[in-house]
Amino acid sequence: MAFTVVTPDYVEDDSLAVPAEELVVTHAVGKARAVEGLYVLGVDTTVAIDGLSLGKPADAADAERMLRRLTGRTHVVHSGLCLRVGAAEHVHTCSTRVTIRELDDAGLGWYLSSGEWRERAGSYAIQGLGAALVTAIEGDYTNVVGLPVTALIDAVREVSPPVGC
Repeated sequence: MAFTVVTPDYVEDDSLAVPAEELVVTHAVGKARAVEGLYVLGVDTTVAIDGLSLGKPADAADAERMLRRLTGRTHVVHSGLCLRVGAAEHVHTCSTRVTIRELDDAGLGWYLSSGEWRERAGSYAIQGLGAALVTAIEGDYTNVVGLPVTALIDAVREVSPPVGC
């Protein structure tokens, strides 16, 4: 099946006073509802630590602030996924624990200078140079990348159960 990537006409309000797990579901559903089509997938991902939700950084200073909060610690990556088929919405969540190594100023500077932090929840991309920042992961790797494939498979199975599985 061919697909088209569409930027939804949806504004993410990260100031909502809700837990990170609820925030990503709100955004995923909002994105899916904002796009026309029979089959629409909306996904949102955030990084949670110390009761805060770290979305995409506004600039390099914001990225540095986020990475300094994460250094030497474990955080949770939460994703919400909404597969809309007609009027039916199949909503799933995924959470993965990630530990970032202790980063000194040189390590932070190296990663920040790469620019890879742009448009990345929590200011890092585990599938790229950000892999060098990570010492441990507990859960779904694809969730940390930004598309929780296991949750997507679960949603697709609700729509069209596999034959012989």
